Amino acid sequence: MDSKSDIKAQGPVKSLSLKMNFSWTFAGNLFYAICQWAMLSVMAKLGTAEMVGQFSLGLAITAPVFMFTNLQLRGILASDRKDEYTYGQYFGLRLTATLIAFLTIVGISFLGPYNWETAVVIVLIGLAKSAEAMSEIAFGLMQKHERMDKISLSLIAKGIISLLLLIILLWLTQNIILGMVSFALSAILLFLTYDLTNSRNYDSTKIILNLHELKKLIKTSLPMGLVMLLISLNANIPRYFIEHGMGTDKLGYFSAISYMMMAGTTVVSALGQSAVPRFAGYYAEAKWGMFRSLMIKLVMIGTILGVSGVFIVLVFGKEMLTIIYKPEYASYQSVFILIMIGAGISYISSFLGYGLTSARLFSVQPYIFLVVCLTTLLASYWLIPLWGLEGAAVAVIVGNVINLAGCMTANSFILGRLKGSQEVRTVNEAN
Repeated sequence: MDSKSDIKAQGPVKSLSLKMNFSWTFAGNLFYAICQWAMLSVMAKLGTAEMVGQFSLGLAITAPVFMFTNLQLRGILASDRKDEYTYGQYFGLRLTATLIAFLTIVGISFLGPYNWETAVVIVLIGLAKSAEAMSEIAFGLMQKHERMDKISLSLIAKGIISLLLLIILLWLTQNIILGMVSFALSAILLFLTYDLTNSRNYDSTKIILNLHELKKLIKTSLPMGLVMLLISLNANIPRYFIEHGMGTDKLGYFSAISYMMMAGTTVVSALGQSAVPRFAGYYAEAKWGMFRSLMIKLVMIGTILGVSGVFIVLVFGKEMLTIIYKPEYASYQSVFILIMIGAGISYISSFLGYGLTSARLFSVQPYIFLVVCLTTLLASYWLIPLWGLEGAAVAVIVGNVINLAGCMTANSFILGRLKGSQEVRTVNEAN
């Protein structure tokens, strides 16, 4: 079924409630996050800290490239309430950008200062991220129709397949390259057999690559691509300094501990992604009170998650690191505490960021994150040589504080504009 008219003939796709979408998104993201964390744990237990470091380095190198070339098209598609662009345009642009991203990763891997094993690991992670990027654009279509259950089922399946294959291959071979082959294959398999097929039930997947037609979409999405590039760089700048100055094994410790914040991130992501269509609707209809009320609730949840996370780590941090990884990880509890403080701040700013994207306030976000990125860069340059991994965690906190301040300022502008629009509408209706 390839034509949009045929799809429409079946009748409108039934959306799920916000509560159901959150439940599905939370379950899917949580399960996938647990599987991703388990992959790190398996590498630490069946392999070495260096393996964890190679995997983390691969993620740190590929993430900024794909964050930029993805152009935040999923969020733009999900918030496109007026159907400014067809799904074929989104799909075609994502396919082109993903090919460019993968070729860039191949060039970085083999031209950079990495041994052959690390270079191959980076390329395989890049292949996996290419498949994930294509799945993401399909997710954007499902998110737009408020069917987060389809996305969650895909994440759950991918998490199970990638984890099981990694366990089997590492247990039999202790070879990180074969482990990454399984990571790439699981992502490709899920895109081709489930995500691509599923998206055809919601819209035509006919690829549109007309540059003239895509020019406006590129202009709209490019600022968000820059934003995502800066966000990814901000998250990975401390890792670059650690790998360069302290070695791959130290990067392995830092990355494994940092991944422990994923429990809170999963909740934030589930709520934020589920709320985007609602936020977009409230903004389009100038419903200031409902937009503000939903944002306040989300910020309160982010605050509670952050405080709870810090408390748990203060009390049980060493035990968690020993059980989940190895006893030597427990010596980094101070790093764990600092990372969780930074995570709590990021939970709040993430919710505010979803509000900005829902309001399609794209142009201001690159400026916010440029300042954040420069701040983290300077903090990492100064603090990591002085304090090591603790300095890296403090650099993350400093960057997140600046991000929070910028997002709060931008959301205040949105709420002010919405309130003014609502007052004008009220006056017009009264007349």
